[in-house]
Amino acid sequence: MNQSSAEALLALGGNIGNVRGTFDRAITMLCSDGAVRLIARSSDYRTPPWGVTDQPPFINAAIIVATSLEPRVLLARALAVERALGRDRTSERRWGPRPIDIDILAYDDVVLREPDLTLPHPHWFERAFVLLPLAEIAADRVIAGRRVGDVLAGADVAGIEKLPPREAHAPR
Repeated sequence: MNQSSAEALLALGGNIGNVRGTFDRAITMLCSDGAVRLIARSSDYRTPPWGVTDQPPFINAAIIVATSLEPRVLLARALAVERALGRDRTSERRWGPRPIDIDILAYDDVVLREPDLTLPHPHWFERAFVLLPLAEIAADRVIAGRRVGDVLAGADVAGIEKLPPREAHAPR
């Protein structure tokens, strides 16, 4: 395993079940072996559905991680975590309801254009539900030549609500 560490920005979303609890489990699973370490986590935000609007609101958040995993391996881990938490990408509707979605927004300054992985994420700057949580923890980060905070300043954030912190619960 490569011992050098990269910084990756990830977006989390979902609208089925206890999404905030699912985020906690997803982060724990991503960081289970030390190859991925949580650096920062945004607040959770309730956001209107995007793409397909006849579904419940989403909860969205962003995290910064340090990782020794290469981008494709990090993607494989994220997809495995999604599956373990109940997501079935093969049978769901595009932009439809899901318990969890984990997207890699950026991985250091890597630029990658492959059929199943594009870095930076090609749509990160178009979606307020990604920009608002991301700007909370990485406003000064430059992705593809654009500063996150500057992109957010021009985004339509109507209908997005920052949620209060959750009460700490004892493990079950």
